[in-house]
Amino acid sequence: MTELLVVLGAAVGAPLRYLLDRAVQSRHDTAFPWGTVLINVIGSFVLGVLVGLGSALPGGLLALLGTGLCGAFTTFSTFSYETVRLLESRSYFYALLNVLISAGAGLGVALLGYSLAA
Repeated sequence: MTELLVVLGAAVGAPLRYLLDRAVQSRHDTAFPWGTVLINVIGSFVLGVLVGLGSALPGGLLALLGTGLCGAFTTFSTFSYETVRLLESRSYFYALLNVLISAGAGLGVALLGYSLAA
């Protein structure tokens, strides 16, 4: 049953990521990957809240929303690819900014979400 919950969450998270990324990027005329940054920050916050709630969550809800939804919604591989792409195009400032914002904001909002929920 848990596996099915993960699959269901992922079936929502992946298309949601794609649609949100396209919507955000279409509003920015820059090489900076604003869509991926926003997606990873939102996902980090949601996962922080879920982990903060911990045992207060009903049965498979963490599998559905945490592992499934957040796991498919957020994307380390796209973050890595976009950072390498920025480096290859000699957009060193954007590459560094991407790493700093993604890591700093992601960790910060995960802690915030955890703190708010715990």
